[in-house]
Amino acid sequence: MKRALITGITGQDGSYLAEFLLHKGYEVHGVKRRSSSFNTERIESLYSDFHQHGVQFFLHYGDMCDSSTLWRLVSELEPDEIYNLAAQSHVRVSFDLPEYTSDVTATGTLRLLEAIRGSGLETRFYQASSSEMFGSSPPPQNEHTEFHPRSPYAYSKAFAHYATVNYREAYDVFACCGILFNHESPRRGETFVTRKISRAAARIKCGLEDKLYLGNLHAQRDWGYAPDYVEAMWLMLQQDEPDDYIIGTGVTHSVEEFVELAFNHVGLDWRQYVAVDPRYFRPSEVDTLQADPRKGRAKLKWRHRVEFEELVRIMVDAELAQLGKPTRRALAMVTGVAEI
Repeated sequence: MKRALITGITGQDGSYLAEFLLHKGYEVHGVKRRSSSFNTERIESLYSDFHQHGVQFFLHYGDMCDSSTLWRLVSELEPDEIYNLAAQSHVRVSFDLPEYTSDVTATGTLRLLEAIRGSGLETRFYQASSSEMFGSSPPPQNEHTEFHPRSPYAYSKAFAHYATVNYREAYDVFACCGILFNHESPRRGETFVTRKISRAAARIKCGLEDKLYLGNLHAQRDWGYAPDYVEAMWLMLQQDEPDDYIIGTGVTHSVEEFVELAFNHVGLDWRQYVAVDPRYFRPSEVDTLQADPRKGRAKLKWRHRVEFEELVRIMVDAELAQLGKPTRRALAMVTGVAEI
């Protein structure tokens, strides 16, 4: 039985990856920050009391700002694979919290890499890099496109990316960077734009809200479905040699298109309910992020399964289901497992 350690396990990607690995027969260990609230909604269905027989899912308290805990977990657990998904990942918030974002996202990755090097283990390491690192570089972006980060989140991810590459080259760590373009699901945090849109469309349809305020409607992104993308993370660590890969659909859509599809799905004209608030604009905007995923398709044999239009429907229908308006896709949207 392989053993995996996942940082950021309580987030969108961490929860889907944990499900995916458990399906594969892994023993899965997750790192969770200590908090007065549980904050484990996304993984509650996976948890069993560790006193029970045959438990394969375990949570450990830890923090990317605490190197001693990371060293202890790596040394004690001796994982075959480590997936570093932890970050302060909200781009707009990173402008308000640049130091914290850098400590968790950039230096936190360095602490984890040092724990791997110090342990002497031959573990395989996955670093969650981000398309935001490309910033204003012209699309489409591939593995050789120059980074031009435009936010504290983006330059923190660039630091972590290059640190991972350096540990691969300097210390022979089996380390891969997955440069994932935007990937969404019903488990996306409510402050992220796609979830704000899908949630508002459902709530306005049900008469619970009457207005949605957004920032830049013209930003173009390459959007996919998160359960598809965690499979790509796993595939990278199954290769004979470590490498870095772009993961995306290769197709872009604007925030306005997302809004229009979401509101159309519930039979509403979005123009009557959506307003632009300049406070949601970033100090430095990123206009277009578009993946060139040919390398990943060729070497990993990975392809996305859910198209943009279906992604929007999945997210809106999940919101309606939570409000007591069940739909034909409700079960698959809430669990996500059937879509992997």
